Amino acid sequence: MNRNLLAAIAALGLSSPAFAQTPDYGDAANWLCRPGVEGPCAANLDTTVIEADGSTRREDFVAAEDPGVDCFYVYPTVSTDSTPNSDMQADPAERTVAERQFARFGEVCRLYAPLYRQVTLAGLRAQLSGSNAGTDWAMAMGDVGAAFRQYIENDNDGRPFVLIGHSQGSIMLEPLIARAVAGTPLADQLLSAILVGTNVERPTGEPSGGDLASLPRCESAQDTGCAISYVTFLEGATPPEGGLFGRAEGEGMQVGCTDPAALLGRDELMPYFPVEYGGSARQGDPWLADGEIGTGWVSTPGLLSAECIDRDGAQFLSLKVHAEPEDPRADDIGGELTVMGNPSPQWGLHLIEMYATQGDLIELVRQQAAAHMTD
Repeated sequence: MNRNLLAAIAALGLSSPAFAQTPDYGDAANWLCRPGVEGPCAANLDTTVIEADGSTRREDFVAAEDPGVDCFYVYPTVSTDSTPNSDMQADPAERTVAERQFARFGEVCRLYAPLYRQVTLAGLRAQLSGSNAGTDWAMAMGDVGAAFRQYIENDNDGRPFVLIGHSQGSIMLEPLIARAVAGTPLADQLLSAILVGTNVERPTGEPSGGDLASLPRCESAQDTGCAISYVTFLEGATPPEGGLFGRAEGEGMQVGCTDPAALLGRDELMPYFPVEYGGSARQGDPWLADGEIGTGWVSTPGLLSAECIDRDGAQFLSLKVHAEPEDPRADDIGGELTVMGNPSPQWGLHLIEMYATQGDLIELVRQQAAAHMTD
């Protein structure tokens, strides 16, 4: 985790047990997704699968009826509220990110995604420009902790669970794991922590220790009680010095990286992309040169692969697009965050990294659940 952010959090009093007016997570209105809530996780996720020869087939999404596993998700910085921290009314961006990053996990688990008073885009911009601007990270973390307690005490009933976060969501989950899971009976129920889009620092060359001292790196799809983390850049790009991702700040540390496909023994990723990214993500080429796409999602088997790279003091997941002349699919998948119309090098593929690896992460949860059942 970013050391400057840790210092800011400490200054804001995260160690204090009191958080003002914590939301009532016994009220279903304070959840984006949970069983019985018709929210973004009930969206249509039917997908057009585009093969390398240009042929297509429709893959209808079917949620599991009675999965034996729960997934608890904390979403990234997306709130468009003008205040430093968001309110508890979901805006379209919060609903959309839960649908796009999390809803598909309904194939393998019951879904829990609390609303929380996150640091907003406006608050983050102010903080990155050197102004605290009243951002309250402690309040956001307090909300996530309260939601998790509500879930454990009233919904979990001893079931195995997965913690999933992206960007700010991953930052929220790191201290929760240390305080509420590590060293407790819940540690035996935790299948994995999937913490994407933030620098999870580990001692150089070591699979454990550091920011997630209680959770070693997952080494196979059968490992449980472990962590998966990565920050993603397009092949050929390296996280710039002084950037947000891919460079450890602690002495003797490096940024953890796990290739989800490699855990499954595969060379290629299984992505699920929204046909239109929207927002500040660069769109890239059409997904298919000729032909219609009749769904809101596409998957492109064999188009992408990834590997963990340690280069020039940076550690990251490098994403390769296998652009072939005879392949009618997109050679340029886009996805970079654009600032004034130009891609920002320091963000890499932050905005689409959960899409690029989504099928792999879902299959990992499936296999980890099976391994847990046989332990």
